[in-house]
Amino acid sequence: MWVTQAGRTAMRAYQTISTPNAPSAIGPYSQAVVYNGTAYVSGCIPFDPQTMQCVEGGIEAQAERAIQNLLNVVTAAGSDKSRILKTTVFMKDMNDFAKVNAIYEKAFAPHKPARSAVEVARLPRDVLVELECIAAVPQA
Repeated sequence: MWVTQAGRTAMRAYQTISTPNAPSAIGPYSQAVVYNGTAYVSGCIPFDPQTMQCVEGGIEAQAERAIQNLLNVVTAAGSDKSRILKTTVFMKDMNDFAKVNAIYEKAFAPHKPARSAVEVARLPRDVLVELECIAAVPQA
């Protein structure tokens, strides 16, 4: 419930998203939240949704799995990759940027959402890459 400027209360649609097609949250958060036609997708790591283990194969395999997990959550939220507005890519090593970028470009083409890519000291469960996004959700 929210209070408007006039002091009236207004109910807004707030929906948490959970899909078995992406790893379950490893902490006290939702895979995504949809509010007012926008999906806010939590960071997706390269875990296999069935085993909850990190995929093997280095940065390329991890980037592919993390992106697929992200897209699966976006789909569960009622959107699709063409409606992704902004992504953030967190990498353990910026030297992997070219490899991650090639996989990212292939996964999102021809769509080019706004993006930030940053190197971080450490990621959950010591994975090499994590992605989050904001996506528009069509209104019914």
